Amino acid sequence: MRVAIYGAGSLGTILGAYISKAGFDIELINRNKAHVEALQANGAQIVGTVNFTQAVTAYTPDQMSGLYDIIFLMTKQQHNAEVVTMLKDFLAPDGVLVTFQNGLPEVQIAEILGKEHVLGATVAWGATMQSPGVCELTSSPDALSFSLGAISEKRNHHFDAVKSLLEAMGTVDVEENFLGTRWSKLLINASFSGMSAVLGSTFGEAASDRRSRRIVQALIKECIDVCAAGGIRIEPVQGKDIVALLDYKNPIKKAFSLFIIPIAIRKHAKLKASMLQDLEKGKPTEVDAINGAVSAFGRKVGCPTPMNDRVVEIIHNIEKGKLTPSFDNLKLF
Repeated sequence: MRVAIYGAGSLGTILGAYISKAGFDIELINRNKAHVEALQANGAQIVGTVNFTQAVTAYTPDQMSGLYDIIFLMTKQQHNAEVVTMLKDFLAPDGVLVTFQNGLPEVQIAEILGKEHVLGATVAWGATMQSPGVCELTSSPDALSFSLGAISEKRNHHFDAVKSLLEAMGTVDVEENFLGTRWSKLLINASFSGMSAVLGSTFGEAASDRRSRRIVQALIKECIDVCAAGGIRIEPVQGKDIVALLDYKNPIKKAFSLFIIPIAIRKHAKLKASMLQDLEKGKPTEVDAINGAVSAFGRKVGCPTPMNDRVVEIIHNIEKGKLTPSFDNLKLF
């Protein structure tokens, strides 16, 4: 069985290192030539909340050949149409592409490959690339988990193999209500990643400042409300019912929700949003597929999302050079 991680940046490199460490063959593919060369020369150096170096197989996309049974897709989704169309030629006739992307990407990918060739996964941990070949795991080692699901009624026959590969790193929850799982992840990204990018902060810093925490709370509430309006049941995250913990309809529950936010995110307090990492590198972000996805669904179901709308506006202004990530941006809400 041939397996590849396409877009092996910080998350993909760490996942690939764990899978390789467990004795599986997997190829790490990335356009960043310096990163690939470092992986080839020195192995994947994983630092942060864990520390180890693992020999891995790494290539640039032009070095790909043959067919793969499983491809883990970990690129940004702005170019999904182009990337997935290209990967279609490398996918075995019975193969499966597993997207780890933010937002709700499976529908677009299924239009290119067919539902039976698409699985979706979410990760409940974070990472940052420190330098070529060196990636930092920013989440607690006991918080390494995945959710895995299909959008077709019949799962691809590689489903169990995908699950086993992911279990080399952490626990895997198989989700029957995968759309609800996607929204669990989207809720976290829209609130904490959105504010991390706006403020230039870690998740923990966004949660600890009382002013920004109120905005995080409002972003969470908008996600819960649009799902309720659209008939989507948000799934628990790592066994925690985030709706029960963070939703509110009265002042007492609202105060409790505000109080518990830093506690709820404590295992990921050091995480810096990939959107912020993109902004720091002068790259466009995925905000339209994260906060923008909440706003779009809100419009569809008739539920206002003013806070998510504002996050999209601020981040686009940062991309254009009109603003910089800073706590000064709190005055814009």
